[in-house]
Amino acid sequence: MEKVDIAIIGAGVIGLAIARELSKQHSYKTIVVIEKRPKYGQETSSRNSEVIHSGIYYPANMLKTSLCIEGNSLLYEYCQKHRVAHYPIGKLIIASHHDASGLEHLQEQAKLNDIRVEVLSQRKIQIEEPAIAAELGLFIKNTGIINSHDYLSSLYFLGNQNGVHYLFNSGLRDIQYDGKSYIIETPAEKIKAEIVINAAGLFSDQIPAMLGIDIDRAGYRLHPCKGEYFKINRRININHLVYPIPDHYGLGIHLTKDINGSLRLGPNAYYVDEIDYSITEARKQEFYHAAQRYLPFLDINDLTPDFTGIRPKLQASGEVQTKDFLIREERDKGLPGLINLIGIESPGLTSSLSIARYVNSILH
Repeated sequence: MEKVDIAIIGAGVIGLAIARELSKQHSYKTIVVIEKRPKYGQETSSRNSEVIHSGIYYPANMLKTSLCIEGNSLLYEYCQKHRVAHYPIGKLIIASHHDASGLEHLQEQAKLNDIRVEVLSQRKIQIEEPAIAAELGLFIKNTGIINSHDYLSSLYFLGNQNGVHYLFNSGLRDIQYDGKSYIIETPAEKIKAEIVINAAGLFSDQIPAMLGIDIDRAGYRLHPCKGEYFKINRRININHLVYPIPDHYGLGIHLTKDINGSLRLGPNAYYVDEIDYSITEARKQEFYHAAQRYLPFLDINDLTPDFTGIRPKLQASGEVQTKDFLIREERDKGLPGLINLIGIESPGLTSSLSIARYVNSILH
Protein backbone atom coordinates (compact mmCIF):
# COMPACT_ATOMS: atom_id res chain seq x y z
CA MET A 1 0.00 0.00 0.00
CA GLU A 2 1.42 3.37 -1.03
CA LYS A 3 1.65 6.01 1.71
CA VAL A 4 1.30 9.73 0.89
CA ASP A 5 1.04 12.93 2.87
CA ILE A 6 -1.88 14.37 0.90
CA ALA A 7 -4.37 12.82 -1.48
CA ILE A 8 -6.44 15.22 -3.58
CA ILE A 9 -9.52 13.64 -5.14
CA GLY A 10 -10.36 15.32 -8.44
CA ALA A 11 -8.17 16.84 -11.15
CA GLY A 12 -10.45 19.67 -12.13
CA VAL A 13 -9.31 23.27 -11.88
CA ILE A 14 -9.78 23.28 -8.08
CA GLY A 15 -7.82 20.08 -7.49
CA LEU A 16 -5.03 21.20 -9.83
CA ALA A 17 -4.81 24.64 -8.21
CA ILE A 18 -4.66 23.14 -4.71
CA ALA A 19 -1.98 20.64 -5.77
CA ARG A 20 0.13 23.42 -7.27
CA GLU A 21 -0.30 25.65 -4.20
CA LEU A 22 0.54 22.96 -1.64
CA SER A 23 3.47 21.62 -3.66
CA LYS A 24 5.05 25.10 -3.61
CA GLN A 25 5.28 25.00 0.18
CA HIS A 26 7.61 21.99 0.34
CA SER A 27 5.92 21.11 3.66
CA TYR A 28 4.64 17.83 2.26
CA LYS A 29 6.85 15.18 0.69
CA THR A 30 4.20 13.38 -1.32
CA ILE A 31 1.06 14.78 -2.92
CA VAL A 32 -1.09 12.63 -5.20
CA VAL A 33 -4.06 13.73 -7.31
CA ILE A 34 -6.59 10.97 -8.01
CA GLU A 35 -8.80 11.40 -11.09
CA LYS A 36 -11.25 8.95 -12.67
CA ARG A 37 -11.02 10.52 -16.11
CA PRO A 38 -8.07 9.87 -18.49
CA LYS A 39 -7.04 13.54 -18.29
CA TYR A 40 -7.43 16.57 -16.05
CA GLY A 41 -10.29 19.08 -16.31
CA GLN A 42 -12.77 17.04 -18.32
CA GLU A 43 -15.92 17.92 -16.38
CA THR A 44 -17.13 21.35 -15.17
CA SER A 45 -13.68 22.97 -15.44
CA SER A 46 -13.62 22.83 -19.25
CA ARG A 47 -17.37 23.18 -19.84
CA ASN A 48 -18.17 26.77 -18.92
CA SER A 49 -18.17 30.33 -20.25
CA GLU A 50 -14.44 30.83 -19.53
CA VAL A 51 -15.18 34.15 -17.84
CA ILE A 52 -13.02 35.83 -15.21
CA HIS A 53 -15.75 37.14 -12.91
CA SER A 54 -15.67 40.28 -10.77
CA GLY A 55 -17.71 39.10 -7.75
CA ILE A 56 -20.61 41.51 -8.25
CA TYR A 57 -23.43 38.98 -7.99
CA TYR A 58 -23.12 37.75 -4.40
CA PRO A 59 -23.56 39.30 -0.91
CA ALA A 60 -20.42 40.75 0.63
CA ASN A 61 -20.48 38.33 3.59
CA MET A 62 -20.29 35.17 1.43
CA LEU A 63 -17.09 33.16 1.14
CA LYS A 64 -17.89 32.85 -2.57
CA THR A 65 -17.67 36.64 -2.90
CA SER A 66 -14.37 37.18 -1.10
CA LEU A 67 -12.71 34.27 -2.90
CA CYS A 68 -13.95 35.50 -6.28
CA ILE A 69 -12.72 39.06 -5.71
CA GLU A 70 -9.31 37.86 -4.52
CA GLY A 71 -9.21 35.20 -7.23
CA ASN A 72 -9.89 37.77 -9.95
CA SER A 73 -6.67 39.68 -9.29
CA LEU A 74 -4.68 36.49 -8.62
CA LEU A 75 -5.82 34.96 -11.90
CA TYR A 76 -4.88 38.01 -13.98
CA GLU A 77 -1.42 38.04 -12.35
CA TYR A 78 -1.02 34.30 -12.93
CA CYS A 79 -2.04 34.53 -16.59
CA GLN A 80 0.45 37.32 -17.24
CA LYS A 81 3.28 35.51 -15.44
CA HIS A 82 2.68 32.10 -17.01
CA ARG A 83 1.54 33.30 -20.44
CA VAL A 84 -1.96 31.87 -20.26
CA ALA A 85 -4.18 33.34 -22.97
CA HIS A 86 -6.65 35.82 -21.47
CA TYR A 87 -8.19 39.18 -22.23
CA PRO A 88 -9.74 41.77 -19.82
CA ILE A 89 -12.61 42.44 -22.17
CA GLY A 90 -15.09 43.86 -19.63
CA LYS A 91 -18.73 42.99 -19.03
CA LEU A 92 -21.91 44.89 -19.84
CA ILE A 93 -24.98 43.95 -17.78
CA ILE A 94 -28.02 45.23 -19.64
CA ALA A 95 -31.66 45.87 -18.78
CA SER A 96 -34.83 47.60 -19.87
CA HIS A 97 -36.57 50.22 -17.74
CA HIS A 98 -38.83 47.41 -16.48
CA ASP A 99 -35.75 45.68 -15.04
CA ALA A 100 -34.28 48.86 -13.55
CA SER A 101 -34.69 47.63 -9.97
CA GLY A 102 -32.56 44.57 -10.73
CA LEU A 103 -29.82 46.75 -12.15
CA GLU A 104 -30.02 49.08 -9.13
CA HIS A 105 -29.62 46.07 -6.84
CA LEU A 106 -26.46 45.03 -8.67
CA GLN A 107 -25.13 48.59 -8.50
CA GLU A 108 -25.67 48.59 -4.74
CA GLN A 109 -24.06 45.17 -4.46
CA ALA A 110 -21.05 46.46 -6.37
CA LYS A 111 -20.63 49.24 -3.80
CA LEU A 112 -20.82 46.78 -0.91
CA ASN A 113 -18.30 44.49 -2.58
CA ASP A 114 -16.00 47.39 -3.52
CA ILE A 115 -16.28 46.68 -7.24
CA ARG A 116 -16.06 49.63 -9.61
CA VAL A 117 -18.88 49.88 -12.13
CA GLU A 118 -19.99 52.48 -14.64
CA VAL A 119 -23.67 53.22 -15.24
CA LEU A 120 -24.45 53.44 -18.95
CA SER A 121 -27.35 55.19 -20.58
CA GLN A 122 -29.02 53.89 -23.72
CA ARG A 123 -27.00 56.33 -25.80
CA LYS A 124 -23.71 55.20 -24.21
CA ILE A 125 -24.63 51.56 -24.80
CA GLN A 126 -25.25 52.32 -28.47
CA ILE A 127 -21.79 53.87 -28.69
CA GLU A 128 -20.08 50.98 -26.88
CA GLU A 129 -22.11 48.17 -28.46
CA PRO A 130 -23.99 49.30 -31.58
CA ALA A 131 -25.40 45.78 -32.18
CA ILE A 132 -26.96 45.54 -28.70
CA ALA A 133 -30.47 46.80 -27.90
CA ALA A 134 -30.75 47.91 -24.27
CA GLU A 135 -32.05 50.90 -22.33
CA LEU A 136 -29.81 50.70 -19.26
CA GLY A 137 -26.52 49.08 -18.39
CA LEU A 138 -23.69 48.55 -15.93
CA PHE A 139 -20.14 48.19 -17.20
CA ILE A 140 -17.63 46.16 -15.16
CA LYS A 141 -14.09 46.69 -16.36
CA ASN A 142 -12.27 43.90 -14.50
CA THR A 143 -14.29 41.05 -16.00
CA GLY A 144 -12.47 39.10 -18.69
CA ILE A 145 -12.09 35.85 -20.59
CA ILE A 146 -9.52 33.08 -20.29
CA ASN A 147 -8.51 30.03 -22.26
CA SER A 148 -9.46 27.48 -19.62
CA HIS A 149 -7.60 24.66 -21.39
CA ASP A 150 -4.34 26.67 -21.31
CA TYR A 151 -4.93 27.45 -17.65
CA LEU A 152 -5.58 23.81 -16.72
CA SER A 153 -2.48 22.71 -18.62
CA SER A 154 -0.37 25.33 -16.86
CA LEU A 155 -1.55 24.28 -13.38
CA TYR A 156 -0.90 20.64 -14.22
CA PHE A 157 2.58 21.40 -15.58
CA LEU A 158 3.60 23.45 -12.53
CA GLY A 159 2.30 20.83 -10.12
CA ASN A 160 4.17 18.16 -12.05
CA GLN A 161 7.36 20.24 -11.85
CA ASN A 162 6.90 20.45 -8.08
CA GLY A 163 6.69 16.67 -7.76
CA VAL A 164 2.92 16.12 -7.62
CA HIS A 165 1.88 12.62 -8.73
CA TYR A 166 -1.25 12.30 -10.89
CA LEU A 167 -3.23 9.07 -11.08
CA PHE A 168 -5.62 9.18 -14.05
CA ASN A 169 -8.19 6.52 -14.93
CA SER A 170 -8.45 5.96 -11.17
CA GLY A 171 -12.08 6.11 -10.11
CA LEU A 172 -12.66 6.01 -6.37
CA ARG A 173 -14.00 2.63 -5.23
CA ASP A 174 -13.95 3.26 -1.52
CA ILE A 175 -12.49 5.47 1.20
CA GLN A 176 -12.32 4.67 4.91
CA TYR A 177 -10.78 6.27 7.99
CA ASP A 178 -8.99 3.91 10.39
CA GLY A 179 -8.57 6.45 13.19
CA LYS A 180 -5.16 7.62 11.98
CA SER A 181 -5.12 7.63 8.18
CA TYR A 182 -7.45 7.48 5.20
CA ILE A 183 -7.41 4.30 3.12
CA ILE A 184 -8.34 5.09 -0.48
CA GLU A 185 -9.13 2.26 -2.85
CA THR A 186 -8.91 2.69 -6.64
CA PRO A 187 -9.16 -0.04 -9.30
CA ALA A 188 -5.37 -0.31 -9.46
CA GLU A 189 -4.17 0.20 -5.88
CA LYS A 190 -4.76 1.26 -2.30
CA ILE A 191 -3.36 4.50 -0.95
CA LYS A 192 -2.92 5.53 2.68
CA ALA A 193 -3.10 9.33 3.17
CA GLU A 194 -2.74 11.51 6.25
CA ILE A 195 -4.79 14.30 4.62
CA VAL A 196 -7.56 14.00 2.04
CA ILE A 197 -8.80 16.97 0.06
CA ASN A 198 -12.12 16.31 -1.63
CA ALA A 199 -12.20 18.35 -4.85
CA ALA A 200 -14.36 15.88 -6.77
CA GLY A 201 -16.71 18.49 -8.25
CA LEU A 202 -19.93 16.92 -9.47
CA PHE A 203 -19.25 13.85 -7.32
CA SER A 204 -17.90 15.59 -4.22
CA ASP A 205 -20.90 14.67 -2.06
CA GLN A 206 -20.09 10.97 -2.54
CA ILE A 207 -16.82 11.12 -0.57
CA PRO A 208 -18.36 12.28 2.74
CA ALA A 209 -21.18 9.78 2.22
CA MET A 210 -18.62 6.95 1.93
CA LEU A 211 -17.06 8.15 5.18
CA GLY A 212 -20.36 7.96 7.05
CA ILE A 213 -21.51 11.59 6.94
CA ASP A 214 -25.26 12.03 6.49
CA ILE A 215 -25.05 14.36 3.49
CA ASP A 216 -28.69 15.43 3.71
CA ARG A 217 -28.47 16.34 7.37
CA ALA A 218 -25.12 18.09 6.79
CA GLY A 219 -26.43 19.95 3.74
CA TYR A 220 -23.86 18.39 1.44
CA ARG A 221 -26.11 16.79 -1.19
CA LEU A 222 -25.51 18.12 -4.69
CA HIS A 223 -28.12 18.86 -7.35
CA PRO A 224 -26.64 18.77 -10.88
CA CYS A 225 -27.80 21.66 -13.05
CA LYS A 226 -27.23 21.50 -16.79
CA GLY A 227 -26.38 24.42 -19.05
CA GLU A 228 -26.16 24.39 -22.84
CA TYR A 229 -24.32 26.69 -25.25
CA PHE A 230 -25.02 27.63 -28.85
CA LYS A 231 -22.57 29.14 -31.34
CA ILE A 232 -23.44 32.24 -33.33
CA ASN A 233 -22.34 31.48 -36.87
CA ARG A 234 -22.45 35.06 -38.03
CA ARG A 235 -20.03 37.93 -37.79
CA ILE A 236 -21.37 40.48 -35.31
CA ASN A 237 -19.20 43.26 -33.94
CA ILE A 238 -19.32 42.73 -30.17
CA ASN A 239 -16.74 44.45 -27.97
CA HIS A 240 -17.59 43.15 -24.49
CA LEU A 241 -19.33 40.32 -22.70
CA VAL A 242 -23.08 41.03 -22.59
CA TYR A 243 -25.23 39.71 -19.73
CA PRO A 244 -28.91 40.12 -18.87
CA ILE A 245 -30.14 40.57 -15.29
CA PRO A 246 -29.52 37.23 -13.47
CA ASP A 247 -32.36 34.91 -12.49
CA HIS A 248 -32.75 32.44 -9.61
CA TYR A 249 -30.93 29.62 -11.42
CA GLY A 250 -27.95 31.46 -12.88
CA LEU A 251 -26.72 34.47 -14.76
CA GLY A 252 -29.14 34.11 -17.67
CA ILE A 253 -28.41 33.29 -21.31
CA HIS A 254 -25.56 35.66 -21.97
CA LEU A 255 -23.35 36.55 -24.91
CA THR A 256 -19.65 35.76 -24.62
CA LYS A 257 -16.59 35.66 -26.81
CA ASP A 258 -13.89 33.05 -26.61
CA ILE A 259 -10.21 33.93 -26.81
CA ASN A 260 -10.34 33.64 -30.62
CA GLY A 261 -13.26 36.06 -30.93
CA SER A 262 -15.99 33.51 -31.68
CA LEU A 263 -19.39 34.31 -30.20
CA ARG A 264 -21.55 31.97 -28.16
CA LEU A 265 -24.81 32.15 -26.22
CA GLY A 266 -25.43 30.39 -22.95
CA PRO A 267 -25.88 28.79 -20.68
CA ASN A 268 -29.50 28.09 -19.95
CA ALA A 269 -30.09 26.20 -16.68
CA TYR A 270 -32.23 23.24 -15.67
CA TYR A 271 -31.82 20.48 -13.13
CA VAL A 272 -31.05 16.93 -14.27
CA ASP A 273 -30.90 13.50 -12.65
CA GLU A 274 -27.80 12.24 -14.43
CA ILE A 275 -24.56 13.49 -15.97
CA ASP A 276 -25.29 13.75 -19.69
CA TYR A 277 -23.43 16.19 -21.94
CA SER A 278 -25.58 15.72 -25.04
CA ILE A 279 -27.03 18.75 -26.83
CA THR A 280 -29.53 18.98 -29.68
CA GLU A 281 -31.20 21.52 -31.93
CA ALA A 282 -34.34 21.24 -29.79
CA ARG A 283 -33.26 24.06 -27.45
CA LYS A 284 -32.48 26.50 -30.26
CA GLN A 285 -35.83 28.30 -29.96
CA GLU A 286 -35.22 29.01 -26.25
CA PHE A 287 -31.84 30.56 -26.98
CA TYR A 288 -33.12 32.54 -29.94
CA HIS A 289 -35.95 34.15 -27.98
CA ALA A 290 -33.68 34.95 -25.00
CA ALA A 291 -31.02 36.56 -27.20
CA GLN A 292 -33.36 38.38 -29.56
CA ARG A 293 -34.31 40.76 -26.76
CA TYR A 294 -30.83 42.31 -26.94
CA LEU A 295 -29.70 41.06 -30.37
CA PRO A 296 -32.69 42.07 -32.51
CA PHE A 297 -30.96 41.32 -35.83
CA LEU A 298 -30.17 37.73 -34.86
CA ASP A 299 -31.71 35.04 -37.05
CA ILE A 300 -32.55 31.63 -35.62
CA ASN A 301 -30.51 30.01 -38.39
CA ASP A 302 -27.42 31.79 -37.02
CA LEU A 303 -27.38 29.36 -34.08
CA THR A 304 -25.88 25.87 -33.92
CA PRO A 305 -25.31 23.62 -30.86
CA ASP A 306 -21.89 24.04 -29.25
CA PHE A 307 -21.41 22.17 -25.94
CA THR A 308 -22.92 21.61 -22.50
CA GLY A 309 -21.74 21.86 -18.91
CA ILE A 310 -23.15 20.69 -15.59
CA ARG A 311 -22.78 22.59 -12.32
CA PRO A 312 -22.59 20.94 -8.88
CA LYS A 313 -25.22 23.04 -7.09
CA LEU A 314 -25.97 22.84 -3.38
CA GLN A 315 -29.09 24.85 -4.17
CA ALA A 316 -31.96 22.49 -5.01
CA SER A 317 -34.61 23.13 -7.62
CA GLY A 318 -37.13 25.67 -6.31
CA GLU A 319 -34.79 27.16 -3.72
CA VAL A 320 -34.37 30.89 -4.27
CA GLN A 321 -31.43 31.62 -1.95
CA THR A 322 -27.99 31.16 -3.48
CA LYS A 323 -25.84 28.71 -1.52
CA ASP A 324 -22.27 29.56 -0.60
CA PHE A 325 -19.14 27.53 -1.37
CA LEU A 326 -18.73 24.80 1.22
CA ILE A 327 -15.07 24.42 2.23
CA ARG A 328 -14.44 22.85 5.61
CA GLU A 329 -12.20 20.52 7.59
CA GLU A 330 -14.25 17.76 9.20
CA ARG A 331 -12.54 17.34 12.57
CA ASP A 332 -15.80 17.98 14.41
CA LYS A 333 -17.34 15.00 12.58
CA GLY A 334 -14.55 12.70 13.75
CA LEU A 335 -12.64 12.99 10.46
CA PRO A 336 -9.52 15.12 11.09
CA GLY A 337 -7.50 15.84 7.98
CA LEU A 338 -10.49 15.59 5.65
CA ILE A 339 -11.21 18.83 3.80
CA ASN A 340 -14.42 18.85 1.78
CA LEU A 341 -14.97 21.29 -1.08
CA ILE A 342 -18.60 20.92 -2.14
CA GLY A 343 -20.80 23.09 -4.37
CA ILE A 344 -17.86 24.78 -6.07
CA GLU A 345 -19.69 26.05 -9.15
CA SER A 346 -19.43 29.48 -10.76
CA PRO A 347 -17.32 31.49 -10.00
CA GLY A 348 -15.10 28.50 -9.19
CA LEU A 349 -12.76 28.99 -12.15
CA THR A 350 -12.13 32.63 -11.18
CA SER A 351 -11.75 31.67 -7.51
CA SER A 352 -9.48 28.66 -8.06
CA LEU A 353 -6.20 30.26 -6.93
CA SER A 354 -7.79 31.92 -3.89
CA ILE A 355 -9.54 28.65 -2.99
CA ALA A 356 -6.15 26.93 -3.11
CA ARG A 357 -4.74 29.55 -0.72
CA TYR A 358 -7.75 29.15 1.54
CA VAL A 359 -7.25 25.37 1.74
CA ASN A 360 -3.56 25.92 2.50
CA SER A 361 -4.53 28.25 5.35
CA ILE A 362 -6.81 25.55 6.82
CA LEU A 363 -3.90 23.10 6.84
CA HIS A 364 -1.67 25.61 8.60
